[in-house]
Amino acid sequence: MSQQMKVHIVGIGEDGLAGLTENARQILAQAELLIGEKHVLDLIPSGGAARLVVGPDLEPAVEEIARSPAKRIVVVAEGDPLFYGVARYLCNKLGKDRFEVVPHVSTMQLAFARVKESWEDAFLTNLATHPLEQVLEAIRTAEKVGLFTSDTYTPAVVARTLLDQKIDYFTAYVCENLGAPNERVTRAELRDLVGQEFSPLNVMVLVRKPHVPDRPSDAIGRRVFGNPDEVFLQSKPKRGLLTPADIRAIALAEMDLGPASIVWDVGAGSGSVAIEAAQLARQGTIYAIEMDPDDHQLIIENARRFGVTNLIPVLGRAPEAWSDLPDPDAVFVGGSGRGICRLVEAAYQRLRKGGRLVATMSSIDNLAETHHMLHAHGLDVKVWLIHIARGNYQLERIRFQALNPVFLVSIVIPV
Repeated sequence: MSQQMKVHIVGIGEDGLAGLTENARQILAQAELLIGEKHVLDLIPSGGAARLVVGPDLEPAVEEIARSPAKRIVVVAEGDPLFYGVARYLCNKLGKDRFEVVPHVSTMQLAFARVKESWEDAFLTNLATHPLEQVLEAIRTAEKVGLFTSDTYTPAVVARTLLDQKIDYFTAYVCENLGAPNERVTRAELRDLVGQEFSPLNVMVLVRKPHVPDRPSDAIGRRVFGNPDEVFLQSKPKRGLLTPADIRAIALAEMDLGPASIVWDVGAGSGSVAIEAAQLARQGTIYAIEMDPDDHQLIIENARRFGVTNLIPVLGRAPEAWSDLPDPDAVFVGGSGRGICRLVEAAYQRLRKGGRLVATMSSIDNLAETHHMLHAHGLDVKVWLIHIARGNYQLERIRFQALNPVFLVSIVIPV
């Protein structure tokens, strides 16, 4: 039986052989068969090796490799073969032991280098495999975005779609023919890209402008509670202080609201808990207490967007701000400050018989102090540690992004 040869998967840039290491050039020179897309194989001068041109469908390459175990085969891919996905596909089909990968700098990495931005925290996707419509909400809330564009989703189409969705707060860069003599990087506002044409070989980078809030999508109000975080207007740079949808849903469940409940949301922020409480208790009254004037204005705007009319924003510092409010059936206290125990105790003393109080906090010191105080009042204190990770796609892979752990405390006043 003939010995099975390793198949090399070699990454290459637009500068062709000149940009490769000596080892990579030797691997290409010794090849009996080169496999790759036409524009990639055209970067390599003709020699003695046969060539198999493939497109997006890599099955012909898989079949050729499978039936030629003794042949020196080199698969040539643009940039980093693992980042772009060619190497991963072949390894999944034929096994990792069959291949050796010789990476080149990814065009995505080059694009971020050209615009002098880090890409470690960017949302990255390939529009050839993930349609723009599927990733709009991820783009909406990202700080930085890297897009492999496609024939369908060109930079002009991407720009027009984002503007139509009110996602207008990014500076855009279109990086064409990276590594080639005709390389070009265009910096522009999204509106200036509409109608422009670029080389098919381009990467689009979006960088959020500083201190600009998200423009939430119009698809809001479809859930009574647990609405996605991105549908609420949030302040910048304080974005991220909103109670996440997952925590919000648990908190509202523990608040056990009735149709006519009176509710206090203490430290309401952008008003997400108060708004969803207002949707649950349509005949009740919800008081959203917030001391920051900017966030107080966001509560008003978010309430208008959701169409809730039973929410009353209260500008002021707790507990003084609630002195003239009616006693509540349920209270939510959110925040990370040292005074949260004091606020929980003051709110507890105003609760009606059978009333519910839920508080969230991120510090174990706050948890210990609050738990001790409530327990000293003879209450049955329920405590949760909630640690949630949300899946998101980076190119073809799913990754989990963990939310900050949150402690949730809940009590019910005996009847």
